[in-house]
Amino acid sequence: MDFQIFALLMVFVACVEQGLASCVVESFTVKQDFDPGRYAGKWYALQKKDPEGLFLQDNISAEYTVGDDGSMVASSRGRVTLFGFWVVCADMAAQYSVPDPGNPGKMFMNYQGLASYLSSGGDNYWIIDTDYDNYAITYACRTLKDDGSCEDGYALIFSRNPRGLPPAIQRVVRQKQEEICMAGQFQPVLHSCCTSFWVKASAK
Repeated sequence: MDFQIFALLMVFVACVEQGLASCVVESFTVKQDFDPGRYAGKWYALQKKDPEGLFLQDNISAEYTVGDDGSMVASSRGRVTLFGFWVVCADMAAQYSVPDPGNPGKMFMNYQGLASYLSSGGDNYWIIDTDYDNYAITYACRTLKDDGSCEDGYALIFSRNPRGLPPAIQRVVRQKQEEICMAGQFQPVLHSCCTSFWVKASAK
């Protein structure tokens, strides 16, 4: 009996260690041979896992463009609440670089709010998976824990169609959410008409 309890304890410990190891951010796989040209175009966020602090809350979309030199830029929109009460639809711009050309799915994103009260900064931008025609899963970790897992990060599930994804693709997405240790942490992104409320500003 003692041996059986010991054996079960060892199996439990091994499972815990494996779970912790799989959540190390550097162990996450990204889209192999990512092709920015195929990724370009309009995407709509269907689900999101927020980071700490201010983040776009709904009506999130992004338009990606690839230049002649292969560099990718994006213009994105989403509604955000400022100062706890002021709801505006804000425009953002972003530029992407590839630190390791051998791994183009791991990019770095510099972003700017196209209004003085919107934030600017930089984050990792990893394409966890995409089929280019239907869905894409992006991921960023801003702060790592001592064990290599993510302390503060965010992810977005994008679709070419704002009305959603077919069941077969939803299953793929759920599997990928588990692989990046964010299963059960996503919330839906609502899309409603707020065209007349878009904040219009010029980049400085």
